[in-house]
Amino acid sequence: MNYFNYFTEIEDAFIRRRGKHLLVSPMDWALIESWKEMQIPLHVALRGIEKAFDSWESKPRKRTVKSLLYCQEEVEAQYAEWLESRVGASQEATVDAKQNGQALPFSRAAIVDHLRRGRSELSSARNRRTRDTEDDFSDSLQRAEKLLTDLEAEIETTTSLDAQKLEQSLTGLERMLGDAVRAVGSEDLAAHEAEVKEQLKPYRKHMEPAVYQQTFDNLLMKRLREQFGIPRLSLFYL
Repeated sequence: MNYFNYFTEIEDAFIRRRGKHLLVSPMDWALIESWKEMQIPLHVALRGIEKAFDSWESKPRKRTVKSLLYCQEEVEAQYAEWLESRVGASQEATVDAKQNGQALPFSRAAIVDHLRRGRSELSSARNRRTRDTEDDFSDSLQRAEKLLTDLEAEIETTTSLDAQKLEQSLTGLERMLGDAVRAVGSEDLAAHEAEVKEQLKPYRKHMEPAVYQQTFDNLLMKRLREQFGIPRLSLFYL
């Protein structure tokens, strides 16, 4: 991960979660610089940003998040935990890591295999895309592949596997890919929306508006993922 990409990946994640396409301030760039100098891995910084916004959204405030400084404490806490998890790490690290006091329902090897399959599918989708054109969508796929590689390396070298932290990272990746596939599929969006509306028509009158909208959004995104060959990365699909 080169110097420029480290900055742009963090900026992109922050703007995407904030929901407003405003320029990152010089103070925010200085903060990213400090994280880079501390050698905080990119996937750890992104995980901290995702968790900070998840926490903010769980208790909506009147004021919006205006600065990356809002995420500083969580990013640095995630980094501290990441460093601690690597103490004594080895390739023979045990697979009986605990999550909230309970053993994980799947092995470390199964998780790594799941991420590798996802990365392979993203690579195939990118290769199909780049045969025709190099664009922002291709770039998003390549970025996702790199971040999955980083997560695989972390899983293979850490002594304690935290499924919740991994799921937060994967959820952030799925959000990024969801935005990318929605943008690239904009030409076909109207057709997909019409098909989904027709599919849900018999059930709509029996559904609460919020439930209908969530179901509609989920089905629409499913169609777009299938169209462009984008896999589900969440551990729920392991």
